[in-house]
Amino acid sequence: MKVVAFIPARFGSTRLEGKPLKEIKGRPMVQWVYERVKRSGAVSEAAVATDDERIARAVRAFGGKAVMTSLSCMTGTERVAEAAKACDGDIIVNVQGDEPLMEPGVIDDCVRALIEDPVASISTPVTRMKDPEEFANPNVVKAVTDLNGFALYFSRSPIPYPRNIKGSGPVKKHIGLYVYRRDVLLKLAKMPPTPLEEAEGLEQLRAMENGLRIKVVETGYDPVSVDTPEDLERVRMMVGEE
Repeated sequence: MKVVAFIPARFGSTRLEGKPLKEIKGRPMVQWVYERVKRSGAVSEAAVATDDERIARAVRAFGGKAVMTSLSCMTGTERVAEAAKACDGDIIVNVQGDEPLMEPGVIDDCVRALIEDPVASISTPVTRMKDPEEFANPNVVKAVTDLNGFALYFSRSPIPYPRNIKGSGPVKKHIGLYVYRRDVLLKLAKMPPTPLEEAEGLEQLRAMENGLRIKVVETGYDPVSVDTPEDLERVRMMVGEE
């Protein structure tokens, strides 16, 4: 199967304007993400999907591929789906543009999980939560799964509720990476927003509310997403120590 990865990137951001072009050790953040994706052994092709010519120029300047999408795309999923219409990939990977330290092996594991399980329509990774303060943080998405590794629910709320500490098990933190079967992605992007999706502000709930099965892959990678200036400084300090 041919695997094509897209990195949705937009210039506007309520908390960090021009986020994809913010520099980390002299390179724009979108370049960090792109280079990490290209190191994945599962990915055949990679491109940045954007509606902003400034981002497209920056991508081309470092030798990357940029795909222009329309201004009407409201979400990253819609942007990736629009880009995927023109490609011949069987599997489409959506890597968030604010994950400059994404581990290529996580992409490989999620692609493998989707290919090996015919029941799954989508795959996505989680990691065990290590910081107790994240449990109550609504910006940290929690996931619960069934005994076969399929998602039961995603929430910004603390789940599962630890009524019985011994029986609650480890808390799983969702990582913003999605791997789709191409036909599933194109159908999903055309579906209207669903009640739970709108309540939580989580796109993956649209898939679940429409009966699509999401295979969850546990990984040791603990993401450092860049949403604020403070996040950006944290990443800069981390890579400065490498």
